[in-house]
Amino acid sequence: MASGKLTIHKKPSFRSPRLLMGFSGWMDGGEVSTGTVGCIADKLGAEEFAEINPRGFYIYSFPGSMELTAMFRPHTKIRDGLIETYEIPENIFFYNEQNDLILFTGKEPNLNWEEFSECIFSLCDEFGVRTIYFIGSVAGVVPHTREPRLFCSVSHIHLKETFQHYGVKFANYEGPGSIVTYLAARCGKRDLGMVSLVATIPAYVQGNNPKCIEAATRRLAGMLELDIELGDLTSISDEFERKLRDVVQEQPELAGNIRKLEEDYDNEIFNNEMGDLKRWLEQQGIRVD
Repeated sequence: MASGKLTIHKKPSFRSPRLLMGFSGWMDGGEVSTGTVGCIADKLGAEEFAEINPRGFYIYSFPGSMELTAMFRPHTKIRDGLIETYEIPENIFFYNEQNDLILFTGKEPNLNWEEFSECIFSLCDEFGVRTIYFIGSVAGVVPHTREPRLFCSVSHIHLKETFQHYGVKFANYEGPGSIVTYLAARCGKRDLGMVSLVATIPAYVQGNNPKCIEAATRRLAGMLELDIELGDLTSISDEFERKLRDVVQEQPELAGNIRKLEEDYDNEIFNNEMGDLKRWLEQQGIRVD
């Protein structure tokens, strides 16, 4: 059972809800994790209904350089000597009854992962959630001119059969883990499924990435069967890419590197993901190299 850190303010009525999660921190490059969940919450008019108290889950003072320490400290704003804001981490659950959906945005905890996870699992038990989705992103050597690819990991093997039809690649990874991997591993021992979807985004594009947020939102809307209007996101994404194109054109060396990334990206997809088409073309006497 969860500690008193989980507070449920109201109890919406669901049939068989899904939980969609986004975390800032480890896998929120381009703000794709928190940005995508926040965007879907806004599009659906989702309302807050529960939260996890941050006390005991975060490190605020960390030894080291100012650059390193700044990553852990709460953000504050002071203007003309007056403290306007002092922001501590928030972990908020939202709901949309019409689409049978619970959404969560929060900050990956530094401490007490087991207790934090129990807060999430207790909420799932309370409302009958059977599947958890996570959307995230990591920086990679990929071009900004192409659709970001989604890498998938799952808590149970039967989920692979479902998600292999969504055009995702199943992840191969060994290295430092995150709260997301911890949650999925715990789900594997419970009657609860979890799917982690991680977009690979261009490492050379810093800050908020509207194109990748639009792509992740569109893909998730399809998987979750959400009827939401994405026209404004598409317009913002197109404008973002136009601005990037203008910047790239002014830097010939960068433009050349991006063309090489595009070639590698396209060849990998054609050779690895369109093998049947490639073989058919070759049988017709059409060269593909």
